[in-house]
Amino acid sequence: MKREIKFSLVFRDMWQSSGKYVPRVDQLVKVAPAIIKMGCFARVETNGGGFEQVNLLYGENPNRAVREWTKPFHEAGIQTHMLDRALNGLRMSPVPADVRKLFYKVKKKQGTDIARTFCGLNDTRNIIPSIGYAHEGGMISQCCLCLTYSPLHTVEYYTNLAYELIEAGADEICLKDMAGIGRPVSLGQIVKNIKDKYPNITIQYHSHAGPGFNMASILEVCKAGCDYVDVGMEPLSWGTAHADVLAVQAMLKDAGFQVPEINMEAYMEVRTLIFEMMDDFLGYYIPKRNRLMNSLLIGPGLPGGMMGSLMTDLETNLESLNKWKEKNGKPKLTQDQLLVKLFNEVSYVWPMMGYPCLVTPFSQYVKNMALMNVIQMEKGKERWSMIADDIWDMMLGKSGKLPGPLAPELIEKAKEQGRQFHDEDPQSNYPDALDAFRKEMAENNWPLGEDDEELFELAMHPQQYRAYKSGKAKADFEADLAKRKAEQSAVKGADLKLPQTVEVDVDGQKYRVTIGAGGQSASAAASSATSAPTAAGEGEPLIAPLEGKFYLVKNTGDVPVKVGDTVKKGQTVCYIEAMKTFNAIAAESDGVVTEICLTSGSSVAEDDVLMKIK
Repeated sequence: MKREIKFSLVFRDMWQSSGKYVPRVDQLVKVAPAIIKMGCFARVETNGGGFEQVNLLYGENPNRAVREWTKPFHEAGIQTHMLDRALNGLRMSPVPADVRKLFYKVKKKQGTDIARTFCGLNDTRNIIPSIGYAHEGGMISQCCLCLTYSPLHTVEYYTNLAYELIEAGADEICLKDMAGIGRPVSLGQIVKNIKDKYPNITIQYHSHAGPGFNMASILEVCKAGCDYVDVGMEPLSWGTAHADVLAVQAMLKDAGFQVPEINMEAYMEVRTLIFEMMDDFLGYYIPKRNRLMNSLLIGPGLPGGMMGSLMTDLETNLESLNKWKEKNGKPKLTQDQLLVKLFNEVSYVWPMMGYPCLVTPFSQYVKNMALMNVIQMEKGKERWSMIADDIWDMMLGKSGKLPGPLAPELIEKAKEQGRQFHDEDPQSNYPDALDAFRKEMAENNWPLGEDDEELFELAMHPQQYRAYKSGKAKADFEADLAKRKAEQSAVKGADLKLPQTVEVDVDGQKYRVTIGAGGQSASAAASSATSAPTAAGEGEPLIAPLEGKFYLVKNTGDVPVKVGDTVKKGQTVCYIEAMKTFNAIAAESDGVVTEICLTSGSSVAEDDVLMKIK
């Protein structure tokens, strides 16, 4: 009898590996019946990872999206699965244990069957608690081997990791080849080793197509005993996304496997709906280069899921850097030149930073560090001159044990700054916090939501949730979308000139949003998120060293500086969130804060004045 291979459609990851956003709930509900009608999917990835933050960014309630999106698949007998970042839950930074426990209960109630848990450090201290939390919540625990290619990440390394996770209670193992740089023969050997010892364990393979190993890897793991293969479909397959189900099915059928048939009429219907979603707004956030294969990715090993947003964000970084170059009489860079410099720098800094697997959030940390180095060196400054707190936490062991040693120069830099190295259980650094979030919701008269799902959303994504509740998130998104549409129309020769003003309705509250010629937006409404800045004061300006979003604090419970406070040189006084990390901004001298020039959540350009200190 032929051995059966089942397919899982990674619909969420298809979008995020292509661009910045995922579809709205009305679009998801519309496409679900056609996906089911294709008749070839045993599983569908419905949410997780960046899904919820992305929903919040454009002003949509992710809890409603998850409930309505998973419902039709359950009714059709198709399992749903989601990504879980272990210690980091659904976000970039570590999560308190009580929030992690609530996470699984909420997601199971919302209709998610399988939690796919991964840690970019492959630190089992971060992964194993999730096995218990998933089981307590009624979910299937699928634990990941985060795959990469380095002198440390060998077949033996991954085989032993899988054994440890299975012995700790994992129901399934996922080979998470997030950058698609796993070498096919080695991947096949890992699967064989697992199946030889645990023949009944379910194995699922997830890979991205970008560097070009993808199809060969799928064939090798299936020959070795893999049970499920993650696939994509046109027009969001290949490139930085995943192999297309049509090609995978044909290849495996020819190799003698039993694979499901595909309803091609439904396939074309889904394809058409995806194009409609791209035309609606999602296509404005999908860089054309992400639709191409690129073997340059073999070197830096950057993951497909991150490349989706990277190319969009790189446009902003390039624009900001070139403004500085123009102002200082230096030749501008092209996007290709910046990309090659970035890839080379990633390859250089990755071993020095201890070989963390390049998957969220550590891929962003390594990439952000490399990009910051490139930008600083382009301006004549030194490498490592600006390191975000989250990146330090990873390098110092606060997020878990690094696979390899930290470079001596980074150890020395940490000592110079009085930073402490960690070897304790990472979770112990992040105490329970749900009571504080319950109090905040009560003070704001915000409902906890069905099955405490709104409480969970605030606790998991505090900054994004507050911006969503205030209406600022939707206003900012609508402003950015209007800008992109205007720019594209201008390129096509339409008579549409910036600046322009759009009116946004957020739950009955009107926002007038002006899109400036420089791409900056300003929202005005009866909302605390858009209140006027503090009155101007005297003193030396504290200048933004990079572009991003301005925040006075990073964590709930932190006390923000205010006008009149005395601060010391080197003291952190605010943060700029850029490329999904919070970059601490320190006072450049002792003094008193006389003016705070921005409100939390405001967009800030490089060289903008953040505050004044006298």
